[in-house]
Amino acid sequence: MSTSTWFLQSALASSQQLWMGPKFVAPASASTQRPRPSLSLVVEAKATTRREDRTARHSRIRKKVEGTPERPRLCVFRSNKHLYVQVIDDTKMHTLASASTMQKPISEEFDYSSGATIEVAKKVGEVIAKSCLEKGITKVAFDRGGYPYHGRVEALANAARENGLQF
Repeated sequence: MSTSTWFLQSALASSQQLWMGPKFVAPASASTQRPRPSLSLVVEAKATTRREDRTARHSRIRKKVEGTPERPRLCVFRSNKHLYVQVIDDTKMHTLASASTMQKPISEEFDYSSGATIEVAKKVGEVIAKSCLEKGITKVAFDRGGYPYHGRVEALANAARENGLQF
């Protein structure tokens, strides 16, 4: 009997739980001898939340997208009620420009109660593009923040492109 098999069988006999893929459940036995060969197999799926999935996608994106002084990163965060955009220089860790639905010009123009819509996202895209162009920023690297490029994120990106930002 190999060492790894012996370890597994001894762990099962003492009814310890191992974090190794599928779990083996041994029938209850009074003796401490080797467990019977008739073990049942219980498979448990790894449970992750939607937020954990998004942060994993965002970290994969961040490995590839980096903000430099010549081409800063346009970062999007989308909550249920609001939409936030920042233009970040990652070399200096500075936010160069920002826009959100919390700012008065945007929040006063649109009367929305359930959350930011595609029309609101277009307005935020226009505001961030104008703010960047005022500061001399024309090229950005788009960081969708782990969200799908669809709906509000897509509307924001298209509005920023139409108002002069180059991705």
